[in-house]
Amino acid sequence: MAKIAIFLADGFEEVEAFAPVDILRRGGMEVSMVSIMGRKTVNGSHGINTEADLLLEELDFADMDMLILPGGKQGTENLRSCTLLHEKLREFDAAGKYIAAICAAPTVFGKLGLLKGKKATCYGGMEGMLEGAEALTDPVVVDGHIITSRGMGTSVAFGLKLLELFTDAATAENMAKAVMVP
Repeated sequence: MAKIAIFLADGFEEVEAFAPVDILRRGGMEVSMVSIMGRKTVNGSHGINTEADLLLEELDFADMDMLILPGGKQGTENLRSCTLLHEKLREFDAAGKYIAAICAAPTVFGKLGLLKGKKATCYGGMEGMLEGAEALTDPVVVDGHIITSRGMGTSVAFGLKLLELFTDAATAENMAKAVMVP
């Protein structure tokens, strides 16, 4: 079973966090919701406060198979200012371990120089912040160990693609049918 961490910051887009967490947990993955705010209660961008499973400082990164960043304007700004998270994203990238981001959050990868020579996608209008990437408009883009997605409307597809990476296409397809994806 894969161990995955998703990082929550004040202003995160709730659906972009909850849809992948739900799909991955249904698929048997161990997903930890991790607050970067120094407190477990994190304020979503639409007033949905969430109790994280643990704080950033408590996470054992060595046990993780994937790191996920949800978007949201303020949430992404907060993720962009978290130096410990940046350090760990760089380590995962250097090791070829999975890193994933949706909506505005792929711009964090761009800022860190992790997208050079890669294909990626993000929220429309932010493509210029995917520094060094070939920006696509596909709902979900997988380029090696880096997975990016467009936004709230692609959250379920994003979650299903992440599940597929740790299982297989048939498992993801069965999950899509079970949750009534058209």
